[in-house]
Amino acid sequence: MSIILCCASIPTALTGLVNGATGLAIVRFFIGLGGSTFVMCQYWTTSMFTKEVAGTANALVGGWGNLGGGVTQLVMGSVLFPLFKTGMSAETAWRTVCIVPAVVAFSSGVAVYFISDDCPKGNYSELKKQGTMLNVSAAASFRQGALNFNTWLLFVQYACCFGVELTMNNASATYFKEEFGQSTESAAALASIFGWMNLFARGLGGFTSDKFNAKMGMRGRLIWQTVCLLIEGAMVLVFANTKNLGLAVFVLVIFSSFVQAAEGSTYGIVPYVNPSATGSISGIVGAGGNCGAVAFGMCFRQLSYKNAFTIMGSIILGSSILSALVTIRGHRSLFCGEDSEIVKNTWKFGNSTGQVLEVPDEESEEKGN
Repeated sequence: MSIILCCASIPTALTGLVNGATGLAIVRFFIGLGGSTFVMCQYWTTSMFTKEVAGTANALVGGWGNLGGGVTQLVMGSVLFPLFKTGMSAETAWRTVCIVPAVVAFSSGVAVYFISDDCPKGNYSELKKQGTMLNVSAAASFRQGALNFNTWLLFVQYACCFGVELTMNNASATYFKEEFGQSTESAAALASIFGWMNLFARGLGGFTSDKFNAKMGMRGRLIWQTVCLLIEGAMVLVFANTKNLGLAVFVLVIFSSFVQAAEGSTYGIVPYVNPSATGSISGIVGAGGNCGAVAFGMCFRQLSYKNAFTIMGSIILGSSILSALVTIRGHRSLFCGEDSEIVKNTWKFGNSTGQVLEVPDEESEEKGN
């Protein structure tokens, strides 16, 4: 993660040298690779905390990560750009100001490398030398994650929450401008409300998932996941049919809150799917968000806003049903099955399983999922 942060800071700093569309596309491609640190960070957070509180931890980290994008845009455009412009031309200022986030990213990468540990027990390299941790190939881990049906159910559900967030980030400003006659500045300000909900909503979604887990185990997490997606889908349909600006903003706040709560809830379930392949599962589920954004984005490009919102809301409502199909070994599903005795003791009596680092052994790798 530290290496990617440091490497991504280089094209970020070089943004000011771009003079054409091709150069911009190349720079944006390499900057975009820095986004892969989301998956590494979610896996890292899962390793650092017990699964009973992983929902809160993952959600806070992910939510504040998403919030960082909005804050960066605000600080760069409203604070740093005007500041730089006082001593140079506007064009030189915007080309130079990109050095600031590059320095921040590089410094963060250095800090992660020299200050942090891989897990509560220490660094993986040391654990492998001591024989505490087995060497497992990335291919074996990915195979275990990709062959687990639950991974793909969560992939679809994450497409219907994080994919929706990315879509709204792209479409909401234009929507407010065209449908409500707002100026570019006002439309951008209204659209930013969606992103600012990351300040608390994703973390609250993960926290609530943990609380439901403490009361009902995995069934509680699945119930909360379903509720979040149902309310999210319903709010999309209401938002599409709201013609009053004030009411539309009110609905947007509720809509955004449950979009991000569903994101936090999803990553409260991920660590349970197959603990030994959590990294791969996190990556696959995370990719679902990007795939969802592409699919919903095509709807907004080809259809009217109302039709696009209606399709998106209907798909989200449909994705909530998938929670009933999630079946994790040792845990009760939404409608059937029983928790194992160890799991029951964990959520009934508050005895943590203490599972913060699990690696696949040869037997589990042979049996698969």
